[in-house]
This record gives sequence, structure tokens and C-alpha cells, in this order.
Amino acid sequence: MAPWGAAALLYHVASRLVYVLWVGRALRREERTGHYTRAHGEVEGFAQFRRRAAVVMNNDAVSFVVLCVVTYNTLPVAVSRVLLGGVGGVLIVVGLGMKLWARSAVGADRYYWRDFFGPPPAAPPVPVGGPYRWFRDPMYTIGNVHLTGLALAAASLPALAAALFSHTAILVFNHMVERPHVRRRYGV
Repeated sequence: MAPWGAAALLYHVASRLVYVLWVGRALRREERTGHYTRAHGEVEGFAQFRRRAAVVMNNDAVSFVVLCVVTYNTLPVAVSRVLLGGVGGVLIVVGLGMKLWARSAVGADRYYWRDFFGPPPAAPPVPVGGPYRWFRDPMYTIGNVHLTGLALAAASLPALAAALFSHTAILVFNHMVERPHVRRRYGV
């Protein structure tokens, strides 16, 4: 792999690790000690976390696109680039469509983990509609196939490896941070 490709791969891996580790640590800290809400109140504490999380998440997305651009056409397969681009395009549409559908079903606040901030509701939340009717974690499962799609569309072997790493990392984050929080907070 060319030096720029290796640098882009390392940048993305570091970006994804910052995403899952920093957001995970910040959410666990908030849940345990009320770090943001004690210092800034519930509304402003959440707003500060959300701004920081958005920067981290956007950096992660940019790092993946940079990786795809820098390592374009490095996938050593004897498959038509048109076919790869078509399959990649379908996966991008499916993944981003699922993310948008899931986000619209839960709202922007829950997308940014709002329920870690402030007291629990009087009653557990009503089951969410949209894709949550059929899938347990559509945001983190089907909602992440756009990474594989972009890697295929770019015909990038390093991006395919990074997509697998990124998808695995966010599923681990969900398993270790979000699912335990939901069980503790809502008993489900």
C-alpha cells in the first residue's frame, strides 16, 4: 500500500476509535456521575456533549471518505468496476436510507443519546416505529452497510477492511455502552 493509503487507513482507524471510545467514555461518565449535567445543567450539558459528539462523528465520516479517495481502485478483483459501483451504490442508498429512517423514528435527541442526560422518564418509552418494528438495531446494523458500499464503489481494498473494522467497532460500542444503559434505565 502506498504511504498516503497507509496514512489514510491509520487516520480512519484512529477516528473510529476516538468515536467509539470517547463517546462511550463520555456517556458512561454522564450516566455514572452526571459530568455534563452537574456542570452545565441538563439542557446545556446535553448541548455541549452533542456538539462535541457531532465533531467526532463528522471527522469519522470524513476520514472514511478520504480513505476511499486515496486508495481508489486498489481492489484486486476481476469484476467489472461498473458492477462494483452499482452494488456499492445500492448499499450506500440502503445504508443511508436506513440511517435516515431510523433517525426519523427516534428523533434527533435520541440519535445523539439524549436519554443519558437527565432523569429517566416516568414510564419506559413506547416501542419506536419505523425500522425498529422489524430490526433491533437498524442504525448500527443495516444502517452501516453504506460503508461497504462506498468501499466497493471506490474499489478500495483498504476501505473494505476499514468498513469491517468500523462496523465491528460500532456494534461493540452498542453492546458495551447503549444496550447496558437501556437495560439499566428501562429494564428492557
